[in-house]
Amino acid sequence: MKLEGKTALVTGGNSGIGLAIARRFAEEGARVFIAGRDQAKLDAAVAQIGARAEAIRADVTVSLELDALFDTLRTRAPLLDILVTSSGVSEHATLEDTTEAHVDKTFDLNVRAMVFTVQRAVRQMGAGGAIVLVGSIAGSISNPGYATYSASKAAVRSYARSWSGELAGRGIRVNTLSPGATDTPMFDQVSDEYRQAIETRIPFKRMAQPDEIADAALFLASADSRYVGGAELVVDGGMIA
Repeated sequence: MKLEGKTALVTGGNSGIGLAIARRFAEEGARVFIAGRDQAKLDAAVAQIGARAEAIRADVTVSLELDALFDTLRTRAPLLDILVTSSGVSEHATLEDTTEAHVDKTFDLNVRAMVFTVQRAVRQMGAGGAIVLVGSIAGSISNPGYATYSASKAAVRSYARSWSGELAGRGIRVNTLSPGATDTPMFDQVSDEYRQAIETRIPFKRMAQPDEIADAALFLASADSRYVGGAELVVDGGMIA
């Protein structure tokens, strides 16, 4: 039980990688709060995770709702040990098709919301706290048609490096978890041809399962990684190697 007695918040914890991480943390003894926009999905996720999970509905792109999220969290669990920022969006747009709305939507959720979620979270963290920012290998490779998404994930990695230095003196570790292609609802919107093209580029010849990403998140959140800071843990079946 590597997280026994710990309290964790997972944004985007109602589906995909976020849900798998929340479930894994609960299995390891943590009290897990999940946040997302859709109450029905949150309720279903809590039912999957079990008694250690609680849901707080919030749109993390809205400052007032983000404040309310942490106000509620503070009343239920004054000390936060672990934060995982897993909320994110990925939409296809070539350079010619890119609009202001597309850029704003992507960076609003993937970057801006993450920044202000972390800003609020560290106010409730003490020494030994761990922050895991969910990035993507898209931030490190060519990704035609998804340049805005890739740029947003490169920003996530950059923030982790800088914050690691800022927060180390307070005993709070910050790291990036960068999955490769993972079999989540996000990939339901892509064509079979695109999916197959990705899988042929992966040495393991398959996408990751969310639980495999959750295992890596557990490492970064637990004392197993107590001397790891500002790092990017890539979990991609060897794809970018």
